[in-house]
Amino acid sequence: MKRLIAALLIAALLPGLAACKPGKIKYTDYSFDFFDTATTLVGYADSKEEFDGVCAEIKGLLKEYHQLYDIYKRYDGVTNLCAVNDLKNGVHQTLQVDQKIMDLLVYAKDLYGVTEGKMNIAMGSVLSIWHYYRTEGNDHPEAAQLPPMEKLQEAAKHTDIEKMILDEENSTVFLADPAMSLDVGAIAKGYATEQVALYLEEKGITGYILNVGGNVRCVGSRPDGEPWSVGIENPDTENAETPYIAYLHLAGKSLVTSGSYQRYYMVDGTRYHHIIDPDTLMPGTNFRSVSVLCTHSGRADALSTALFSMTYEEGKALIESLLDAEAMWVLPDGEQKYSSGFEGYTFE
Repeated sequence: MKRLIAALLIAALLPGLAACKPGKIKYTDYSFDFFDTATTLVGYADSKEEFDGVCAEIKGLLKEYHQLYDIYKRYDGVTNLCAVNDLKNGVHQTLQVDQKIMDLLVYAKDLYGVTEGKMNIAMGSVLSIWHYYRTEGNDHPEAAQLPPMEKLQEAAKHTDIEKMILDEENSTVFLADPAMSLDVGAIAKGYATEQVALYLEEKGITGYILNVGGNVRCVGSRPDGEPWSVGIENPDTENAETPYIAYLHLAGKSLVTSGSYQRYYMVDGTRYHHIIDPDTLMPGTNFRSVSVLCTHSGRADALSTALFSMTYEEGKALIESLLDAEAMWVLPDGEQKYSSGFEGYTFE
């Protein structure tokens, strides 16, 4: 069974928050229905009925995005990314897709350039091999194995994102390499979370915080005007005395963490996690976790994955070159490093 641990916990669930102004009540909703991970929704509303109504809208949107971005399963009446990856007579078909898929793919292709290829949704051929070995290793730990490097190297020949042909005018997708496939795991949750947050903001709904598998997006501030308090989980999950390693005040921002302690399996006593470096084709070893703070949750999601496969110096240079992005790195020995503006959001 996969170990799915949210990298971030909403501090509205933590003790010690100040009470909100009278008339607004805090409510919380939990589910495990979207993106194969836990979702927590926290919001302030005048009544449970009001909160439940907003949650129903949020869940309806998350369900739609989940089905559209699913690469493993087809759904009746939905042309999703699983359909884009499918082969017919040994080749991919040109498919017309929902605008929500097209928008994600265009956004992801742009971030491929921003991250110099470290976040590549065309890595499906490689990631599917790791997914298989990780699943088998968790199901049968006594027989867990690493995928053969020659198999990974062969799959890596089919990860050219330029062979993902997008026709934005007609909203069609075609994968020109029959052996390639898409995997949007590095960006889909964050992107979907951002779209839901934008939907709420457009409707004038604020005072909510969304946590979709550790992709945290604050929708405005708390109704008393105070920012949300968010805690970053300690990647050393066995350290019960220090469950969080940083606390931040956020309003209208996103915070996403990628870590080696979330999805992994063990081979001969060594942990192999799910964040694969496109250069080495192996799990990155530079950090225990990387947290990224910025406005757009999809951007934070993609950047946290990319930074995990860079050196600290490379990653810091990238973050410092971007507007509205900050990061925190946790090294293998537990040392924490920060971009220039990250600590401006933290508090004791």
